[in-house]
Amino acid sequence: MDQRFRLVQGGGRYEKRNEDRLSIAVPGQILWKDARGSTKMAAVLTRDVSAHGVSVECLGGAAIPLYRLVYFQVDRGARSRADLPAPLRKSTILSAVFRVGAFSDVTGAPKDYALRLLVEPARQGAAGAGAGAWHEAAECAGTA
Repeated sequence: MDQRFRLVQGGGRYEKRNEDRLSIAVPGQILWKDARGSTKMAAVLTRDVSAHGVSVECLGGAAIPLYRLVYFQVDRGARSRADLPAPLRKSTILSAVFRVGAFSDVTGAPKDYALRLLVEPARQGAAGAGAGAWHEAAECAGTA
């Protein structure tokens, strides 16, 4: 597995990533249910994306709580972009809010959110490998 370490600007710390982040700005929406069970929606604009996460700027809507499960979708017209990671080309993708940014003075709601895309991990090895090879790889990764 290819692992990369990067120096994060300003922090003097290293982060371990499997994929590069791409600076792509496309419109989208986040849908979730609030504590009362009402469906809420917020318009967003992506800042950077990867195959497992997306950072978005919220353009309106109510505040989304940290760790809330949400559905994220890129606008239909932008899903065909070649530089967009494959999971984001789907109509909706289940995600979790794992970071909430600073609050807006105008709306009182957060301006930024980071979403972890809940996608199945890619299988290791050859494309024709059976479930046994994938299961063995998962066992090796789980023992540390």
